[in-house]
Amino acid sequence: MTVKITPSQIKRFHKKIFSYYAKNKRELVWRKTTDPYKILLSELMLQQTQVSRVEHYYIEWTQHWPTIHELAKASRSEVLKMWMGLGYNNRAIRLHKAAQVISTTYKGDVLAAMKNYTEIPGVGRYTAHAVQIFADNADMVTVDTNIRRILLHEFSLPEESTDDELWTLAQRCLPKGESREWHNALMDYGAQFLTAKTTGIKPKTHQSKFKGSDRQIRAQILRLLLKKPQTIIALQSSLKIQEDRLYTILSKMKRDGLVTQKSNTYKFVE
Repeated sequence: MTVKITPSQIKRFHKKIFSYYAKNKRELVWRKTTDPYKILLSELMLQQTQVSRVEHYYIEWTQHWPTIHELAKASRSEVLKMWMGLGYNNRAIRLHKAAQVISTTYKGDVLAAMKNYTEIPGVGRYTAHAVQIFADNADMVTVDTNIRRILLHEFSLPEESTDDELWTLAQRCLPKGESREWHNALMDYGAQFLTAKTTGIKPKTHQSKFKGSDRQIRAQILRLLLKKPQTIIALQSSLKIQEDRLYTILSKMKRDGLVTQKSNTYKFVE
């Protein structure tokens, strides 16, 4: 499907988004930097996590590890301890691995790494483009759930529109030389005004319930093992879950390389 839009439609679209942004711009701490490392960090922290929760973690993290080389040298346990509370702990593990690759293979050049994002753990097309946009004002686009919703709504497109169609449309709408401001404006418009609730446009992926989930239990296990090794009896006593379920979760964590087992005692893998 080729989306038919005219230059005048694009001009009106620009005016609407930039006018909203001029009056409602969010003051976010990561918008005060063009450091590619710090922008990469913010993008990965913001995945499936509310902005209000991320700001505190972002500030503490950048104070503790102000450069990607310092993060790369940190131990995995340090990284996970700093991440605890943000959820989806695998994001922290992938971020740490990404830092190590960028620090060694790319000599700390995050922008160069983003141009070869398929080699970087935990980084996909959206994140790679976002870092280049916000750090370097690159004339490229990225489409997250907010931007997808805006494009669908503004141009009356079906929700089954493909990623390729929407990325192509986004590129046609990009105001050259203003990519950073344009994407910040789109993010704010979608997050604050043209929301999923107001439009009825559902995101492509749905975040599963956390409370009582295996994800929550994994996080609790990690929190305990980061303090000290634990026996299966101690874990079951702390977590109060069925033994079979605990063994299943621990088995997956062993396969993921997070824990090791010796007899009935489990230990976090540094």
